[in-house]
Amino acid sequence: MQSENILYEVVEGRARITLNRPEKRNALSDELLRDLEEALWEADDDTRVHAVIIRGAGSSFCAGYDLAGGRRKSDDDVPRRTGRTIDDDMWNLEKNNRRLRTIFEMHKPSIAQVHGHCLAGGTDVALYCDMVIAAEDAKIGFPPARNLGALPNNMWVYHCGPQWAKRLNLTGDVVSGADAAKIGLVLKAVPAELLEGEVEQLADRLALIDPDLLSANKRIINAAMELMGSQVLQRLAAENDARGHRAPGTKAYFAAVKEKGLKGAFADRDAKFGDGRARVDIPEVRDERGYVIEPED
Repeated sequence: MQSENILYEVVEGRARITLNRPEKRNALSDELLRDLEEALWEADDDTRVHAVIIRGAGSSFCAGYDLAGGRRKSDDDVPRRTGRTIDDDMWNLEKNNRRLRTIFEMHKPSIAQVHGHCLAGGTDVALYCDMVIAAEDAKIGFPPARNLGALPNNMWVYHCGPQWAKRLNLTGDVVSGADAAKIGLVLKAVPAELLEGEVEQLADRLALIDPDLLSANKRIINAAMELMGSQVLQRLAAENDARGHRAPGTKAYFAAVKEKGLKGAFADRDAKFGDGRARVDIPEVRDERGYVIEPED
């Protein structure tokens, strides 16, 4: 398949799907999500493919949803949902969720190859994957939880458990790839220069297994997650995000965007959080700017 938003190739038993908006740090537009869904089903239907690798072009895996892009323009005269009512909001969030949930629902296993920024909607993509391998210096988190509603997808609790999910979702702080591996948010973290090789060698091993057996083993584990409510939780997450969009703090965010633009509003939001990072295995003693004071060796 051909697309401006993603690069797609099949080689040696794997499909590589590369998010391809590097100038936007691979922000998720409506068109990119549509093309990603199409590529995932194409890979699932291709009998040459044993596994799918999802990665990002340029400096980041994915920095989140494209808040500046707006909705895709309709090419007909049919009146469309504006997003102004809570039901419109939920409908649009659920549409995006269905597209991303393809990663979970497809029969073939997927690996997220995470480098640079994996923020907000980028974590939605990564955490739907069956396995996540990150660069040690990757930055993973959901900063919009600070003032832009709740998380529209929420696979966090199934990866890192309720306490770390709360620690990160309630503050919008980020963790490094190395720390993400320590809490189980990702499978493994490796030095950035070894990331591609680590992912490819795992795909090599999956390519040795009959795809039908890969499917059987993926789907029984996913069934266990579904029995724990993972699919229902995603619908509730969309509804919860729409509710969060009505919070006073979110209204203040939109007022700040109108006054200062997206970059200015983000800068104001994040400045008070200092380095914006959670630490897993050292005390979080912070200076007056909110930066963690690293312990001396």
